[in-house]
Amino acid sequence: MEEKLIELETKFSYQEDLLSELNGIVAKQQRQLDELISEMSGIKEQLQDAVERGPSTGQEEQAEQPPHY
Repeated sequence: MEEKLIELETKFSYQEDLLSELNGIVAKQQRQLDELISEMSGIKEQLQDAVERGPSTGQEEQAEQPPHY
């Protein structure tokens, strides 16, 4: 009976360690997801700004050149 109890306590100890390790992995993945979501939001805003500005025709650059060109 005592051997069974020791075996169960050992298994429980390993499970606690595994659970702690998995919790750390999940927390790390959540931080990575948060970073990716933030980056995607920034890219989305840049894309929306580019769409709102429309295609660049190059006329702005030509207007800025001095007349002797």
